[in-house]
Amino acid sequence: MSEIKVEKVTLDKLSILQDLSIQTFRETFAFDNTEEELQQFFDDSYTLEQLEKEVTDPESDVRFVLVDGREVGFMKVNWGAAQTEHELENAFEIQRIYILNECQGLGLGKKLFELALDMAKEGGFDWAWLGVWEHNVKAQGFYRKYGFEKFSEHSFKVGDKVDTDWLLRKALKE
Repeated sequence: MSEIKVEKVTLDKLSILQDLSIQTFRETFAFDNTEEELQQFFDDSYTLEQLEKEVTDPESDVRFVLVDGREVGFMKVNWGAAQTEHELENAFEIQRIYILNECQGLGLGKKLFELALDMAKEGGFDWAWLGVWEHNVKAQGFYRKYGFEKFSEHSFKVGDKVDTDWLLRKALKE
């Protein structure tokens, strides 16, 4: 049986985070984007400088999921000013959860997602929210199982191409 661990991303592992970010985004979205669009997105979002800002932001948390000591996925969550949108009061954003294709189906994404929800509840937030591509029906179904509902939309740029993400939310307090 494989050993599964979750640990905080540290500055000495930024290059691993960068490689994993690029590989998982490419695996997930290459079918719908040109190489130029992907490269522009990576140059904007996944530079070592940008990832260092994210990892050291006091209102963000970035974690790896490891299988047998190997980083195979990650999550990034935000609150306060670090959120990418500010439509909800006292909210917690689940910004990124990505798992390598070869490790999907092991429950790793679910493990990170449930950890994020636990962090939001323990942090006393009223809302958990996230953005999901309007055409990602599989992910939308996964989030619906956890009680997330659409409340808005925003634009998400990959290079010069603009996609629409649905914003989904879940109330954390009765």
